[in-house]
Amino acid sequence: MSVPDFHALAERLRAADTTFVIEPYLRFEGQPGEQWTMFLRDPSGNALEFKAFADSSQIFAA
Repeated sequence: MSVPDFHALAERLRAADTTFVIEPYLRFEGQPGEQWTMFLRDPSGNALEFKAFADSSQIFAA
């Protein structure tokens, strides 16, 4: 998912009054693996994580 798509999804979820387990935020800022992430629950109660990397080559960076 691209960063703009991540933010668009977050806004759609907010508009739908979604309750986040963890609000969308920037994780590892300025470090390898920098990512936007958010957590919410599906209708069955399963935790879902959505994330976006500005640089997809950093997905498995440590």
